[in-house]
Amino acid sequence: MERQSRKLEHLKYSLLLEDGPAAAGFADFHLVHNCLPDLAWEDISISTRVAGIALPQPVIINAITGGADDVIHVNRDLAELARQTGAAMAVGSQYAAVENPAAMASYKIVRQINPDGVIFANLGAHATPDAASYAVEMIGAQAIQIHLNAGQEIIMNEGDRDFSGYLTKVAAIVSKVDVPVIVKEVGCGIAFEQAKALAGIGVKAIDVGGTGGTNFLAIEAARSLFNLDADMAGWGIPTAISAVEVLSMAGPNLDVVISGGVRTPLDVVKSLALGGMATGIAGPILKNLQRNGLTAAVQWYEDFVTDLKRFMLLLGARTIFDLRSSPIVITGFSREWLQARGIDTERYAKRKNRESMVI
Repeated sequence: MERQSRKLEHLKYSLLLEDGPAAAGFADFHLVHNCLPDLAWEDISISTRVAGIALPQPVIINAITGGADDVIHVNRDLAELARQTGAAMAVGSQYAAVENPAAMASYKIVRQINPDGVIFANLGAHATPDAASYAVEMIGAQAIQIHLNAGQEIIMNEGDRDFSGYLTKVAAIVSKVDVPVIVKEVGCGIAFEQAKALAGIGVKAIDVGGTGGTNFLAIEAARSLFNLDADMAGWGIPTAISAVEVLSMAGPNLDVVISGGVRTPLDVVKSLALGGMATGIAGPILKNLQRNGLTAAVQWYEDFVTDLKRFMLLLGARTIFDLRSSPIVITGFSREWLQARGIDTERYAKRKNRESMVI
């Protein structure tokens, strides 16, 4: 029951607390307008693929909650939103159901509501390969997210304190399950070095989960009723920077999902232009559902996707892959960070849109 009550508190504070305090970093990334887009609205396609799974659009409803009877309605509404919009959805950590099968209903409801949708299972990196297979089977998942959340755990009074051997544990899960493994950070970002290690064990996708969005360190501090030091509250790699770090080493066998403070359609377009295959959004969708109801949340999501397509037209991009030809000027702290890390930022600014090369 302790894990279930924890999920209720996570939900409570994710609705109460604002993003940050660290920014996601998208303000340092500037797309260049294309005044000769040479395409029509109906030409634009926003379909994509993550880990070999076809997605009709690049916005994933990312992991939020699960594991408690009192939040089953939240997953039910999220699943209905996913069904109506065609969005992929990740459930929250299923470890509550691994420990206590009575908690299974709050996860299974997602597949019951959305029988034909794309759903990702979710467990922590400490999980056994058998638990991962169980989580996938529980909801008929097409992939499984394995989350990394050392920052959150060390703030949590009842959290883990031993993170040794995690890479070996993830490798064992990759070898066991019959679906792609997506490794996801929970708000502190992933750097080049760890991304390279994860790619080396056969992980099919990485969700960078950087700073700037829902702050689980702050949530755990609020749960425990203590003030979190400002340095700790802002710990991590800004999402946009983490995205470039991971993308700088990602080959054709590794897809990148960008999440952590992705809040606007322009954030999504910037993420895709950098090379991401999709983005993950959690907090804004949850807040929309809770405050405005399902119908309004579906409309918000559809408007969000429409604006995404508007930006694609203004960049002359027919597809998500065409966005990778759009020049991006990287400035400020992000430019300094990436250059210090040996990543060439000027090559992004000098990319040539395909339409601009037509004479």
